[in-house]
Amino acid sequence: MKVEIWSDFVCPFCYIGKTKLEQAIERFPEKLSVEKEYKSFQLDPQAKPYDGTSIHESLAAKYNMSVEKAKDMNEQVGEQAKMVGLDFVFDTMKHGNTLDAHRLTKFAKAEGKEEDMVNHLLYSYFTLSIDISNHEALLEVAGKVGLDTDKARAVLEDDETYKQEVNNDISKAQSLGITGVPFFVFNGKYAISGAQPLETFMQALEKVAEEENQGFEDLSSNNNGSYCDGNSCSR
Repeated sequence: MKVEIWSDFVCPFCYIGKTKLEQAIERFPEKLSVEKEYKSFQLDPQAKPYDGTSIHESLAAKYNMSVEKAKDMNEQVGEQAKMVGLDFVFDTMKHGNTLDAHRLTKFAKAEGKEEDMVNHLLYSYFTLSIDISNHEALLEVAGKVGLDTDKARAVLEDDETYKQEVNNDISKAQSLGITGVPFFVFNGKYAISGAQPLETFMQALEKVAEEENQGFEDLSSNNNGSYCDGNSCSR
């Protein structure tokens, strides 16, 4: 089973939704072989590097609300995160542009460490409050997942390296009509938009697993068709 996941590293519901998917896989009554492929998405491609503004202030300015209202909204999201075992530290969160984080994740994928990179970046941003747009912070994460930090630095210092791969993901999202994240596509056929309840992910896994176990439909008109097996051919 293959699950394509469009997400952005500063999207709290992307982290929550990803965790729900993983919990659904763990709780599924059968052992599933699931390949997860992460697709880049930028909620705010024009976002500036972190400038010291709190996440509460940024949210208030974006949606024209009071800082207190924004803080209340973030606290509600934090409660949702706790329900799936995540700890969001909004008060020290450092919002910034995520393009370089996505580019570095494409490098990690080429090195066979995509899953580790995604997990560490999400945890580092939402719980450890790293500056997601800062190269040194990103390199520290790269080192933690076992990437060659010299190669990782070279990726970050060249603005074009892996940028096309990121843009390809975003273009595919647009072609599929994806306007928000997280967005999950199961076997290229079924989709889940948003951090849906755990039961929704369970139902998706069940449906796809059931189809995979059905095998193929035999459309032979009769049993007398010519065929070859391991020993001979007949007609």
